[in-house]
Amino acid sequence: MAKKPGRSGGARRSGPSGRDLSVRVRTARRRKTSSTRWLQRQLNDPYVAAARREGYRSRAAYKLLQLDERFRFLKPGLTAVDLGAAPGGWTQVLIEALGPSGRVLAVDLVEVESLGGAEVMQADVSDPANAGRIRGALDGGADLVLSDMAPTTTGHRATDHLRIVALVEDALALAMDLLRPGGCFVAKVWQGGTEDRLLAAMKRHFTSVRHAKPPASRADSAEMYVVATGYRGGEANSRQTRGAD
Repeated sequence: MAKKPGRSGGARRSGPSGRDLSVRVRTARRRKTSSTRWLQRQLNDPYVAAARREGYRSRAAYKLLQLDERFRFLKPGLTAVDLGAAPGGWTQVLIEALGPSGRVLAVDLVEVESLGGAEVMQADVSDPANAGRIRGALDGGADLVLSDMAPTTTGHRATDHLRIVALVEDALALAMDLLRPGGCFVAKVWQGGTEDRLLAAMKRHFTSVRHAKPPASRADSAEMYVVATGYRGGEANSRQTRGAD
């Protein structure tokens, strides 16, 4: 049974607290230097420690908490779709923030271990046929569509940029099919912000579009997030996000 995040009421914490002591990892004979560096970073990451302590499945939970702390889009009773949900850190935050009157659907290409308070679906968001499945599971629209999806990186900057843009396009097209008027879309992008054409599409369909890098995002990471609020709803077809002139 999955451990629930430890909360005793009051405001949700959006970051680690207390003093975290540094842990040094010795290089094992059969371990690559890069693996040692990764392990040392994990062991000394205060958000990893906080997630373990508070029962979150991943440190990414704090990114969503910090984004909400700034933009205030998580409210009790809303319906949310969490794209790229595995392993479930964002889903846990949504369950907690939206409360028993809310609804959470977690979607990922890989299987997500079940979480009390959320529905789970294994589906490829890039396949347009799955939009109907997701809408059917909701039995109506959504107030929030969130995407923490990221592509497998190649190390080639231009290729990786195209891959993340494609994922955001897929997520936005789905969001525009699901969101109710006034709804919110949150998605991971990479430094440099959202690609111009995609950003222009968001600005047509949402009253506010802003970028943010939450403190829980590692300083050496290229990731940041776009937060689009106030979905206008029905004013233009979602296919425009695919580059129609």
